Order: sequence, then structure tokens, then C-alpha cells
Amino acid sequence: MIGAVARRLGGSVLVLWGAVTVAFLALHLTSGDPVDLLTGLRASSDGLRAEIVREYGLDRPLALQYLTFLSHILQGDLGDSYVLHLPVRTAIGQQLGSTLQLLAATVVVTVVIAVPAALLGAGRRPWVRTPVSLLEGLGVAVPAFWLGTLLLGVFSFKLRWFPALGAPGIDGLVLPALALAAAPAAVIARVLRRGLEQTLDEPFVTTARTRGVGEAAVRLRHGLRHGLLPVATLVGWLTGSLIGGAVVVESVFSRQGLGTLAVTAVRNKDLPLVIGIVLVAGLVYTVVNTAVDLSYRLIDPRLRTREA
Repeated sequence: MIGAVARRLGGSVLVLWGAVTVAFLALHLTSGDPVDLLTGLRASSDGLRAEIVREYGLDRPLALQYLTFLSHILQGDLGDSYVLHLPVRTAIGQQLGSTLQLLAATVVVTVVIAVPAALLGAGRRPWVRTPVSLLEGLGVAVPAFWLGTLLLGVFSFKLRWFPALGAPGIDGLVLPALALAAAPAAVIARVLRRGLEQTLDEPFVTTARTRGVGEAAVRLRHGLRHGLLPVATLVGWLTGSLIGGAVVVESVFSRQGLGTLAVTAVRNKDLPLVIGIVLVAGLVYTVVNTAVDLSYRLIDPRLRTREA
């Protein structure tokens, strides 16, 4: 167990370093001058521009800028946002809560949709399984931004059941969470359904049925637990999907959050802020994947037996 955690932590450090490096190079290769952002004026004096260049080290070679920036990160110093003129930690902290609310609501919606769909469709007759499969395929195929726009048009602008744009509270979370949860729920429902179908054909399930255990109890007590193992392998993908999808969904619904903040930072070449958001996203991704790797031993006791 300790060795597995150590290997995962070492891999996590490499993932975070790679993410920071790619973001740093991508921003420097795109067009635009960060000095214009720091001055706030296009027609600034040459003296002011030269002073800003020296202060931020923008006159140094790119490799030296990278090493300097990396050393600051290792010391826990993410710097200040070029545009917001706030410490990066403060800027991210102000928006983090809204994004976490959206992600938590999306996870709840995903579970509420995926688990009943898998239990309903697994091992059923074609007239039940086929509509469930069609809905799963539709959920994967529809982009989050298109579904979000459709939900806004129908339930906010036409029916007026939910607030339209940027509303706080639970009402403002329903439509964004549905738009963001559609694809993950469809994928997890399909994988869980197939896992359940394989489990329901196992001899121990047949034995449970011969002992008089009801079908619902068989599916919930035996089938669901064993069917969760292949789903657990998707949690890493799910985390990345939700983080990336939050950028799109928050933009569609004009919600405050890290997604909207990331779009603004990239558009303005706000390097410290972009790197800070990348680090937060990468840290969440690696922590979740580490927890998933360790959870395999809890979900499947056979793994503990093999290690023993």
C-alpha cells in the first residue's frame, strides 16, 4: 500500500510539472504582449514599459523566465494576476466555491441518472434495454454547450421554471448540472450496465437466487458492488471531463467560477493566473486518481487477497 501511494505521488508530481510546462509554453507561443496588460494602456510611455519589462523579467531568455517561474511555484508563490491585480491565490479562492458547487451538483445528478439507468437496463428484455441504450448514446453525442443552450431556451426563457443566467442558489445550479452531467452519466450508465450483466451471470448470483433472494436485492446487494469496479477506472476520466466541461458550462450560463476565470486569463495571457488554475485542476485530478487507485482494494476484496 505504501509503495503504491509513493509511486502515485511521484507520478502526480510529474503530471503537475508537465501541465505547468505546457501552459507556460502555450501562452508564450500565442500572440499578444503581456506588457500591454500590465500597463493597462496601449499608448503607454517607453519608460513605463521598460520598467515593467525589468520588474517582471520579461527581457530575460524564455528558459530563464521558465526556471524563475518554476522556482517561485516550488516556494508556494504563484504571483499576482496581471489583469485583476490580485494575488493568484485570492483570485482563485474567490471563484473556487462556485465551481465546487457546480461539480458537486453534477456528481449528484450523474449518480442519480446513471445508477437507476444501469439497474433498469441490465439483463432486461430488448424493449427495456434498447431505449436505455439509445438514451446513453444520445447523452454521449450531445455537446455540453449545445445541451446547455437548449436547456436555457426551453426551461428558462420559454417555461421560466429556472433562472436564466448567473443566478446563485440551488435553482441556478439545476440546468448547468444537467448540461454537465449528461455525457458522464451516459458513459457510466453504459459501463455499469455491462458490469452488472456480467455479474448477474456469475455462479454466486445464481446461488443467491436459488436461496430465494429477490431480484432487486440481487442487483443492489451483489450486482452493483461488483459492477462498480470497471466504473472506478472511469473516475479519473470523469474528473477531467467535469473540470474541462465546467469551462464551457460556466460560460454558457454566465456563472462565476474557475471556468470563466480560466477563459478570461487565457484570453488576456495572464500567465500567473493561468498557471494557478492549471495547478488547481491538476492537483484535483491527481488526488482523485490516487484515491481511486486505493479504493480498488475496498471495492474488490480479491485484490487484497492477492497482495496478502
